[in-house]
Amino acid sequence: MTIRRLPPTLVNRIAAGEVVERPSSAVKELVENAIDAGAGRIDVVLRDGGRTLIAVSDDGCGMTPDELALAVERHATSKLPDDDLSRIGTLGFRGEALPSIGSVSRLSIASRAKGASEACAISVEGGAIGEVRPAPLAGGTRVEVRDLFYATPARLKFLKSPRSELRHAVDAVRRLALAEPGIAFTLASEDRTHIRYAAGTGDMLDADAGRLVQVMGADFVENSVAIDAEREGLRLSGRAGLPTLNRGNAQSQFVFVNGRPVQDRLFSGAIRAAYTDLLARDRHPLIVLRLEVPHALVDVNVHPAKTEVRFRDSGLVRGLIVGALKHALGGAGHRASSTVAGYALGRFQPGYGSGSPAPPTLHLAETAARFQAPPRSAAGGFAPAAAAETNESAPQDPSYPLGAARAQLHGTYVVAQTEDGIVIVDQHAAHERIVYERIKAAVGAGGADRQELLIPEVVELDEAAADRVAGRAEELAELGLVLERFGPEAVIVRAVPALLGVSEAAGLVRDLADELAEHGTGLALKERLDAVCSTMACHGSVRAGRRLTAEEMNALLRQMEATPGSGQCNHGRPTYVELKLADIERLFGRR
Repeated sequence: MTIRRLPPTLVNRIAAGEVVERPSSAVKELVENAIDAGAGRIDVVLRDGGRTLIAVSDDGCGMTPDELALAVERHATSKLPDDDLSRIGTLGFRGEALPSIGSVSRLSIASRAKGASEACAISVEGGAIGEVRPAPLAGGTRVEVRDLFYATPARLKFLKSPRSELRHAVDAVRRLALAEPGIAFTLASEDRTHIRYAAGTGDMLDADAGRLVQVMGADFVENSVAIDAEREGLRLSGRAGLPTLNRGNAQSQFVFVNGRPVQDRLFSGAIRAAYTDLLARDRHPLIVLRLEVPHALVDVNVHPAKTEVRFRDSGLVRGLIVGALKHALGGAGHRASSTVAGYALGRFQPGYGSGSPAPPTLHLAETAARFQAPPRSAAGGFAPAAAAETNESAPQDPSYPLGAARAQLHGTYVVAQTEDGIVIVDQHAAHERIVYERIKAAVGAGGADRQELLIPEVVELDEAAADRVAGRAEELAELGLVLERFGPEAVIVRAVPALLGVSEAAGLVRDLADELAEHGTGLALKERLDAVCSTMACHGSVRAGRRLTAEEMNALLRQMEATPGSGQCNHGRPTYVELKLADIERLFGRR
């Protein structure tokens, strides 16, 4: 077999397979070129999800005829003036996007350099480059990509529906728009305009705040905490959504490194670690993070798509992200997102449940239904309904953040009055978070205190479960749970964590055995500390159905106010709903 050089058109098509995976990839590359050209406005038009037409217009610096001819050649770029790949300050730098796109489509580019007397244009069809010719254009650059992948029909079979491809393109432009709040963006398709972001005005801080509202919505700004941290020359800024403002996927997580949108496992893993005991496992927070790193400490030349980066010290980056997020979320205290209350109010609207759509601001609608379900009693059924138990002896001062307790409903929900509304608390979920934080603090301080059982309790398990639990007896003892093997299919419990008070040792041990089975026996319990503490806290918290005195209810409210993360339980569900008086009055037509 003879070695030979591949023809240039085939080389470009091979490169296009990495650079242009789908229409959104081409949109991203063209918009990045417009940003690098200094554009103040970028307009994108798509047809058939980008399959038949992608048009990107900008008012940037434009190109001369000679530059235009070079722009469609491979590895021709204006973005590496000193040929230094270690100091890349632009979004593009490889010189592959335009020739790759031109090799698999019908590409035309018209451009007019600033100060030039006329514009020029060039066409590339399936890799065949035409001549530069005069063209009508007032300024900037207009790129049209028609019949994407017509030259590689096999790739067409892998494209999704036009609606799906359009959604990916919208997401790509949204990410770039978040990174560049000083630029105006529009994106339109056959039926409507999907993006219309005005350029930010004022200083960078004001422009960024305005773009956050445009892209993420006012709910995100209202229900998020600011991030601002520095460590060893790295700076992290942005906003992190409260845990109760979450989604079923990670599409609303935006991370930028030196202004470049990236999608890297390092960041997704760090975000998961920061929210690990604040969210359910299948939920994802809303987040916008901007990391500024000295160019010498980061490599962006990892993949042609330029969405992955490599750091000289990835541990430092991960530690900065996890630490900054945990610190900011801890500072939020007992806050829960206002969207939880919005969903609750939405349940009262006429037509709810009859096919009418939920209000557009209710971002937890898809999961809040199960959040609102009353916990089950120990017997397996729902806790018995009971009349509201009023508490005349409760303190009359409602100035506390979570107000003063006024009643307990169904032995499960505490109702408190605030200065401008009411708060409804799920007593089990709230106390579970409080106990959880206490256990973690006790373990971190050197070990949890134990409470010896007067009569040791024998817990029957299957042999495999008994092996798992007994094999971790030493580590469990550090958490305050003392047990040992008792025959082939049982363990005997001699002490439980003191913080749990009176608890059912058998249920706790069985749940821990299940926890160990799910996460394997290879991990040390200390590495699974959050999950183990959560299991213990669930068994040590106030159960639904237990009647509380006025003093106990107010003590619970005060403890919530003093406990970080108490706006949600260990599983990510809200612990309380706050309804403003004005909203309640509207429900009754008083406003």
